[in-house]
Amino acid sequence: MSSRPKGTGCIFMRPDSNKWWIKYSRNGKPYRESANTTERRKAERLLKQRLAEIVTGSFVGPHTERVRVEDLWDDVEREYRINERKSLDDAQARWNLHLKPMFGPARVIEVSTTTLGRYVDARQREGAKNATINRELALLKRMFRLGMQATPTKVLRLPAFPKLAENNVRKGFLEDAQYTKLVEAYPRLWFRAMVECGRTYGWRVSELKSLRVNQVDLAQRVIRLEPGTTKNREGREVVMTDAVYALLCVCAVGKDLTDYVFTRENGKPVRDFRGTWAKACRAAGIPGLLFHDLRRTAARNLRRAGIAEGIIQIIGGWKTRSVFERYAIVTRTDIADAMLKLEAHEREHVTEKGHVFGHTDIVDGHVAKGGIIN
Repeated sequence: MSSRPKGTGCIFMRPDSNKWWIKYSRNGKPYRESANTTERRKAERLLKQRLAEIVTGSFVGPHTERVRVEDLWDDVEREYRINERKSLDDAQARWNLHLKPMFGPARVIEVSTTTLGRYVDARQREGAKNATINRELALLKRMFRLGMQATPTKVLRLPAFPKLAENNVRKGFLEDAQYTKLVEAYPRLWFRAMVECGRTYGWRVSELKSLRVNQVDLAQRVIRLEPGTTKNREGREVVMTDAVYALLCVCAVGKDLTDYVFTRENGKPVRDFRGTWAKACRAAGIPGLLFHDLRRTAARNLRRAGIAEGIIQIIGGWKTRSVFERYAIVTRTDIADAMLKLEAHEREHVTEKGHVFGHTDIVDGHVAKGGIIN
């Protein structure tokens, strides 16, 4: 082992290797690593690099330096599974299809804002929407955060992840006349029942597909979503309307309590029916309508019925009031109705002396003072 001044480390050869090794310390902790070279000069350069990193605060250590992004995925997948996150399948798809090909083999220390920017540019060129890219980057960021919390640490620095602007305002509604055409286009019991529940309660399609007979109390005319089975993991309970009750009675007949409510003619649970939905929508003259638009439809219908927004949120499983902004449930018809109500209110205040205004105004050349036209 070559002797050097104290604090400057050293280089040495191991008996079982023909390559040079370097030794140095940081905060009293010794480090030994192979220089992966048989040339002493290259080993000297690596040692100087490590010492410079320690002085400048950029030292990450040989172990952390070797960690690759794909090494972080196992921790995230395990965390999703332990916490029974319903989005595990989505996370696996995002990783395998998009993130892994770009970042998997890369070392963690190589991921920078420039790397992330290139990924965003590549995904946008592929036609991915900003909202989709944001979800993918959020998963990658989660991987890095768990790596920072690991022992020993796998990630020392969190790069600045971009946040793209999203246009996620919903646009579709299912009007009553369109609903009739939709269920006539595909008059299967399960289809009509799911559409009716969707437009009545605004429940997500995943919540409806997982509904079982033991959650439908026909005697009390109540449907229950158990805690942990919904997206926000909170339970819900609603009373059936006459239409929902009539349809679910037929859907549940002859089934065991653990059977799914919505099943096809062969008895198999309804899973993916996107093709059926698209065909029915085209036949009904509403191509492009999403089943998710029934959530919006339900929120609007409940609001028009005079139901308080807090109760609507509970029924549909929305956690914040932002739904009423993001779903844009106030339509032109709602505004027109508001104007009609305003006019009706003003007509009620007409007096024998003239029209009552709430402010000074000019009407047909007459000045209205104190709210009354002279």
